[in-house]
Amino acid sequence: MKRREGIENPAFVPSTPDTPHRSSASPSYVQVSVSSINNKEDNSRPQEPPELPKSREPPLPSATPPGSPEPPGPELLSEFQEGPCGWGNFQPQCLQRCNTPKGYLFYYCLLALTQGVAVNGLVNISISTIEKRYEMKSSLTGLISSSYDIAFCVLSLFVSFIGERGHKPRWLSFASFMIGLGALVFSLPKFFTGRYQLGSLYEDTCSTTGSDPNCSSSSSSLSNFLYVFILGQLLMGTGGTPLYTLGTAFIDDSLPTHKASLYIGIGYSMSILGPAVGYLLGGQLLTLYIDLGMGKSVSITEEDPRWLGAWWIGFLLVWLFAWSLIIPFSCFPKHLPGTAKIQDEKTSQAHQNKNCSLQHIDNNFGKSFKDFPAALKNLLRNTVFMCLVVATSSEALVTTGFATFLPKFIENQFGLTSSFAAILGGAVLIPGAALGQILGGVLISKFKMTCRNTMKFALLTSVFSLALSFVFIYANCENEPFAGVHETYNGTGELGNLTAPCNADCNCLQSNYYPVCGGNGVQYFSPCYAGCKNSILENQSKVYYNCSCIERKTELTPTEAGFNFEAKAGKCGTQCQYMPVFLGVFFFTIIFTFMSGTPITVSILRCVNQRQRSLALGMQFMLLRVLGTIPGPIIFGVMIDSSCVLWDVNECGVKGACWVYDNIKMAHMLVAISVVCKIITISFIGLAIFLYKPPPSGPEVSFQHQDTVVTTVSLDCDLNKSENIG
Repeated sequence: MKRREGIENPAFVPSTPDTPHRSSASPSYVQVSVSSINNKEDNSRPQEPPELPKSREPPLPSATPPGSPEPPGPELLSEFQEGPCGWGNFQPQCLQRCNTPKGYLFYYCLLALTQGVAVNGLVNISISTIEKRYEMKSSLTGLISSSYDIAFCVLSLFVSFIGERGHKPRWLSFASFMIGLGALVFSLPKFFTGRYQLGSLYEDTCSTTGSDPNCSSSSSSLSNFLYVFILGQLLMGTGGTPLYTLGTAFIDDSLPTHKASLYIGIGYSMSILGPAVGYLLGGQLLTLYIDLGMGKSVSITEEDPRWLGAWWIGFLLVWLFAWSLIIPFSCFPKHLPGTAKIQDEKTSQAHQNKNCSLQHIDNNFGKSFKDFPAALKNLLRNTVFMCLVVATSSEALVTTGFATFLPKFIENQFGLTSSFAAILGGAVLIPGAALGQILGGVLISKFKMTCRNTMKFALLTSVFSLALSFVFIYANCENEPFAGVHETYNGTGELGNLTAPCNADCNCLQSNYYPVCGGNGVQYFSPCYAGCKNSILENQSKVYYNCSCIERKTELTPTEAGFNFEAKAGKCGTQCQYMPVFLGVFFFTIIFTFMSGTPITVSILRCVNQRQRSLALGMQFMLLRVLGTIPGPIIFGVMIDSSCVLWDVNECGVKGACWVYDNIKMAHMLVAISVVCKIITISFIGLAIFLYKPPPSGPEVSFQHQDTVVTTVSLDCDLNKSENIG
């Protein structure tokens, strides 16, 4: 009798990021022993492989057993197309210093930083200025912000599928071009609208002479520039698609398994630092007048509500910087030197589906778009991959929600100005997120975690972030006294109504929120609602007097002008002492939240087929936006609005934004969203760990003798039955 050799079934060795996809001179197979499946059977009985169904592909010929590894052949080296930096025959020696993973990572980080500066930094900080300058509603500017995600969702699957076999660095040259072009288009409305015309200054004090409200709805032609802004965002979304799919896969191609996670974490951390740089840059540019360089000075300052900053300069800088990266990316070869050897040493960690399937070889898979449905179906059937995608989408929902509304929470809970609250929020979110991404990559790299251990690490960090999320319950503050909202006007008027007998003749508008703090410790909606008739500028801050609604409770120190002011501009200081505790605990919450980001991305790269990594990242980012980043701010906004106690109502009776919130209710709402999302994340990561089935250990699962998997043929996997074949 022949010695039992096992079944010939390449399906047990699907390709993954840890395994090279190579073209050997003769196709080969993988040997998998089944003796452990049914040890009661006679081991001396020969095992014949099952007969494959007919297909358009010829049957796989026998090859050298996997126990005899071969050095990378010429076809493998040809597939990876390793080469020097340069363009054609022009390959200067000075460029070869950059022809390394570190050199590629440097330019990848610069492009990720540039994308973050433009999309998540400059766009967000310029939205309010664009609303005023081009007379747009917030609902329209919200469409501008969403256009990037729309483009990403539409293109991510197609770009990642087509670009997998392509020249990935050149795809990043295309990404640099599109991001720069989008930034240029976004700035164009400035050059087609002429000089900004100042309107009349709003009078904030009490005036007995009022004007009739003008409620006629007149549409301005300036609002048509909405489509230009949307086009700019769509172009930047087109550029961002290959950056986070093909660019990440190229890093994984070029490095050993334990180093790739560190490089990916560093690259992703730069995309998080981008918004911080964008906010700092945009904030400084908004201190310059919008018509900078047009040869005429203005008499107003930043304190004037009519002031508009030079929002457009930042986008021109992004345009120039992004286009400067086109040349560096275009000089990289299709694969960095040493990629074939690195891929040859990797082993598979791909998830083995329970209903196993037989997969046969087709080197042309992925070159034709007709293979796209089959590749997509294969990913959808990978239960571990889908669980990880749902987990990342749940995390994205809560992180984007907090990124949008954390400054609002800090502002309302601790009585701070909008600008200072935004600075504190950024000081907690940005460093915490970047540090978490880097730490996650460092720890995975240091301990050389397997796919299962990487998912366990992500699960552990998610549990810690869930426990810390309850800081919102223990570090919130009750609302300070607010006239007409939390208490009456010295016993007159009623709660929920800003108008009282003391300000009934002032013709105040509820659409102009300009809070002042009275000498009695009570906050008022505006100087007008406080009944203040006069004001004076002291030390670059306005103070008010002759206020009919303020009853003096304590004697104030006279100002330098020689009189006692009754109200000062700004909110009243809070008595709550929880802000340092909240910011400290929330900082660690952000760190643990983002520490799971890199591990989950690495796990996704490990658990899918070798040739489907880019497509897997494309699907991940598409679903992450559809299920996470797009609905996240909407869900957070709805929940926070449910805690509103005072709405903006203009002179025509139209309801607008919320001015005052119930702090306790807002905190409880945020805790509820956080806990639900964290539980979903933990549940699906745990399910992925439970379902994950790694390939059999040993040299027989090396990808030294496996090529690309393309066609899946259903096959009965009952190994006991296969014992009786032949």
